[in-house]
Parts: sequence; structure tokens; C-alpha cells
Amino acid sequence: MPADTLLTAVRAHLDLSPTHRVLMEPIQKGASGRTIIRIKPDDHSSFIGVHYTLERSDNANFLPVAEFLTAAGLNIPRVLYDNVRRHVALIEDLGDQSLLDLKDEPYEVREPYYRSAFEQLDKLLYVRPPKEFELQPVFDEPLYRWEQEYFFEHFVEGHQKKDASELREDPILLGLTKRLGATAPHMVHRDFQSENLLIKEDRAYVIDFQGLRMGRQEYDLASLVYDPYMDHSAEDRAKMLELWEEVTEEEAIEPILKDCAAQRLMQALGAFANIGHNQENDWYLEQIPAAVKALKEVIDDTPLEDSLGPVLD
Repeated sequence: MPADTLLTAVRAHLDLSPTHRVLMEPIQKGASGRTIIRIKPDDHSSFIGVHYTLERSDNANFLPVAEFLTAAGLNIPRVLYDNVRRHVALIEDLGDQSLLDLKDEPYEVREPYYRSAFEQLDKLLYVRPPKEFELQPVFDEPLYRWEQEYFFEHFVEGHQKKDASELREDPILLGLTKRLGATAPHMVHRDFQSENLLIKEDRAYVIDFQGLRMGRQEYDLASLVYDPYMDHSAEDRAKMLELWEEVTEEEAIEPILKDCAAQRLMQALGAFANIGHNQENDWYLEQIPAAVKALKEVIDDTPLEDSLGPVLD
């Protein structure tokens, strides 16, 4: 059992006796398939215990990526103990509050955390992994195409009950994957959104980073600026992009950002429909209207509107 394995790990890490009381609280967040538990030994600080399987290839990357990002100076929870053979790790407990918890706060309250998050993305721009370091497969044209197929299968066909056969052959959507997959110059998180940014003392800490790979930085930027969970207003998105320019001293290139936003939102809609229906998690279904609204805004008055408009109505 994962809980028993994590209990053994914390006893070994702290050299606790078998009778030392340890409280364990499941953390029900995300949909990665990992077991994540808050562990509270008496007279010790709490830990976050992670037990993972190798059913998802990126889970095995958690520990090496954590070491790499720590060396690169990014804000991530510290790994305090790990046992690769047993697939467990104990990491720093930064609390439960994520950027998503500030959804209803005014932009001015959220801005310091966006600044910190953008600083993390900017650092990723300038670091390169060692040659022997194994990242996840590069974000190339086939992977973008896989995301679109995920959208067709789970959102268009599964959720909307519409025919996606024409979309699969649509030259506009095929052109989108070709443009985005032409280059992959930077490291990307691939799920850089509010639920994966813990906040503490005016800083954002990145979690769920095991999917790190080479790709387009604009994909991560679009993931946060057009985050359906937060359902940003157009005014707040404009402020975020101004902040991005201030942090990086570079203006986001709007056509590339909009392309990445459209692609990301299709992927998100596929995920919401898949998890919502196949895992019977209604919370994800509740995020669909905001994602549809954002995608409509992104594709407005572009060639993508003709392709995607009918399935979004």
C-alpha cells in the first residue's frame, strides 16, 4: 500500500520508533495518478509524501527534474528524502494555498505571485540540461497533434456528441501543429497553471514539474494567462502581459501566444471532458464553460474561428 510505504519512509528518514505517532492526511488534488499524503509526525515538522508508479513515464522524472530545477535556482519544494527503488519521496510542506485559491481576489493581490511565476519561466529560458539528462519527449508537431486528437476524442465527440472527422483533416488545425512544432528552443513545464503554483510569502513555488521538456516558452505563458481555472478578464490578461514584459524585458509575440493559447485550451478541454466523464469528477466539467469562453476569445477573427467555432457553440 502507498500509505504504508510512505510511513516506512518517514520513519526511516527521522529514525522514529515503530510506536512514534504519525498522522497521515490524503491530499486529493490533481489527476496525475500519484498518491500524495501530508505526513505529520509528533514533535516534527510535516512533510508531503509522494508515492508514484511507472504507469506514466513522467513520474520517474520527478526526482532528477527536482534536482535540476533546484540547481537552476527555481522556486520548488525541497526534496528531503527519496527512495527510487520504492518510488517514494518526502518533500517540503509549503502548505495548501495555491494561486487558484486567490481566484476571487483583485488583480493587485495576485500580482506578486504572477511576478514570481514569470520569474520562474524567465529562468527556464536561460538554463540548459546536461547532455545525459533525460527530459520528456520534445514538444514537436506529433505531440501537438496528439493534444488536438485528445480534444477531438474527449471534448468534441465525448462531451459535445459531435462528429470530429472533418476537424481531423482540417488544414487550419494541421497548420497550427506544424507552426508550433517547427522549433522547440526552450524548456517548458507543460502544465503551468494556477493549481500548480503554490504560494507562500509573496513567492510562487512550482509543483508537478515532472513533465519538463523542450518546447515553446509561449505555451507555458499562455497556460497561465489564459488559465480557465482563473477565468481572467481581458483587462487582467493585459496587465499580466505587461508584467511579463517588465520581468523579461521582452514583449510577448501576439500571433505565437494566441496560437499557443488555442492549442493549450483545446488540450485543457479534452482533459476536463476526459476526467469529468471517465473519472466521474464533476469539478472538471464545471471548468468547461470558462475554457470554451477563453478559446472563443482567442480564435475570434482568425482562421481558427471557422474551424472551431461550430463545435464551441
